[in-house]
Amino acid sequence: MLSRLLLRLAPSLLTLSCLGMVIVIWFDLPLRIPAIDETALHSFKIIFLSLILEAFPFILLGVLVSSLLQVFVSDRMIQRLTPRQPVLGVLFGSLLGVIFPLCECGMIPVVRRLIRKGMPAYIGIVFILAGPIVNPVVYSSTFMAFRNTPALAYSRMGLALAVTITIGLLLYRYMRRNPLREHLPQSAMAQVVGPGHDADHSHAHPANRAQGRFTAILGHASDEFFEMGKYLIFGALLTALIQTSLPREALSGIGEYAWLSPIFMMGFAFLLSICSTSDAFVAASFAGSFNSDALLAFLVFGPMIDLKNTLMLLAVFRTRIVLTLIVLCFVLVLIGSYMFHVAVFT
Repeated sequence: MLSRLLLRLAPSLLTLSCLGMVIVIWFDLPLRIPAIDETALHSFKIIFLSLILEAFPFILLGVLVSSLLQVFVSDRMIQRLTPRQPVLGVLFGSLLGVIFPLCECGMIPVVRRLIRKGMPAYIGIVFILAGPIVNPVVYSSTFMAFRNTPALAYSRMGLALAVTITIGLLLYRYMRRNPLREHLPQSAMAQVVGPGHDADHSHAHPANRAQGRFTAILGHASDEFFEMGKYLIFGALLTALIQTSLPREALSGIGEYAWLSPIFMMGFAFLLSICSTSDAFVAASFAGSFNSDALLAFLVFGPMIDLKNTLMLLAVFRTRIVLTLIVLCFVLVLIGSYMFHVAVFT
């Protein structure tokens, strides 16, 4: 009984704690934490706010796209446009980022909406993993960051496609349950999709239909924004704490170990939780200390799985599928980065 009560109260407590932290930092209220000096606290505030300001526009874009899909795109249209052949479906999901170059934070609400509307779950999950990397914006930023070694930009796209295609085919073969935490039945969905879907709204006045659609878009967007936002804020809070306490000088000696350096850089990318549009410039700053396989592992694993989007994934998908994705991404990126290093850079 007590555990159920705690589970019900956890989202509200998380929301209130995140809101309190934002108020303290935004208004620069006095905050004293034992064992943390003011310089470190100031760095924490800067990192925390930069993560929030970097990710919030993408979440807002994601929930707006999700709401537009909910109101204007019918279930039958999604099912008709999505390939049913598994290989074509995985390729379709891997290359959707070229058309919709959303950040990883903005993709999760969009994909949840698409899965609820009939897109096969393995295609949606592939889009979440590949979309933050396989898109023109990220390719351009990576190419600019590694102008002296453009092969890293090509390898980043190639390894991301190889990993996501492999994961997509494995999910198609072995995933049998609905991966979402909650499944909205079609009868309930029909009550919230608004005008323009399977229900008959042909007799409604055009002005009423337009007002109803606008209201539905705002309602869905606000619900999903606050649902996703609290997990983003909590993830940014943890990330800022870790970045503040992690000494950068300790990184220099790790690059000397061939197998340890890619593993370390993947863990580093997970903790940093940097947006995929700017992480290439961070990776470039380590080019003198780490080999290409470690840099490639950082560039591919981080956008797929990091601290803040793991919390958001756990809010949407079942824990088992999220843990499976983390393990698969880790193993495949580790092996693939080494193979690309041998094939391309040696």
